[in-house]
Amino acid sequence: MFIEELVVDGFKSYSTRTAVGPFDKQFNAITGLNGSGKSNILDSLCFVLGISNLTQVRVANLSELVYKQGQAGVTKASVTVVFNNEDKSCGPVGYEMHDKITITRQIIIGGRNRYLLNSHNVQANQIQNLFHSVGLNVNNPHFLIMQGRITKVINMKPQETLSMIEEAAGTRMYENKKAGALKTLEKKQVRVDECNRLLSEEITPTLEKLAKDRSNYMLWQSNNNEIEPWHDFAPHLNTCRCRGAWMVRIASLRSLKLSSSRSQRISKQ
Repeated sequence: MFIEELVVDGFKSYSTRTAVGPFDKQFNAITGLNGSGKSNILDSLCFVLGISNLTQVRVANLSELVYKQGQAGVTKASVTVVFNNEDKSCGPVGYEMHDKITITRQIIIGGRNRYLLNSHNVQANQIQNLFHSVGLNVNNPHFLIMQGRITKVINMKPQETLSMIEEAAGTRMYENKKAGALKTLEKKQVRVDECNRLLSEEITPTLEKLAKDRSNYMLWQSNNNEIEPWHDFAPHLNTCRCRGAWMVRIASLRSLKLSSSRSQRISKQ
């Protein structure tokens, strides 16, 4: 994948739509008079690639990238890069069906910023993943080698050299994703620990109490089912007891009457 064309519109010194290209596949040089906007071409390329260090493009905020900061009636800056993706072996993963990939970045006065991928709105991280998959990271401090930095690159420490090689090989993207995944796992583990604490301190004791209450209720219900048939028999039982008492009393009175009659007969004789 290589740059085929660059289109700038309302960006820095380019107030109107300007197309630059076609680019050579291997080597390109931008020449021109002082003040003709050579550096702004490189700035526009860094802008669409998603540079985060704005000092590299010589501004303090994104609004300053708009032509005359919007004072000339231009309220937005737009940069489009057309990539040739005919060689699928060097292209980004997932875009094998596209022979050309068009990426646009727009900034509007007031801070609104958006990306378009093949004329479709996308998130910035999707664009960054696309570039990282082909080993392109504009935020790598070694991506732009300015005047006076050649000696610094040569005198790099081993760790700095390794970092530059990782960026060139495209492995840094996976290291960043790994770090992000580990951070996510750490946050999830905190949530899991909190759930376990609630389970052990609040939910489990409550469940045990409810289980005990249920056991007591089942015992009560079992005893109540055994007693229930006797509720209908209780009134009859009381009636039978009363009748039995009267029968005993009547029998006692009869025996007393018989005894009195005998006594009277004996006294007459």
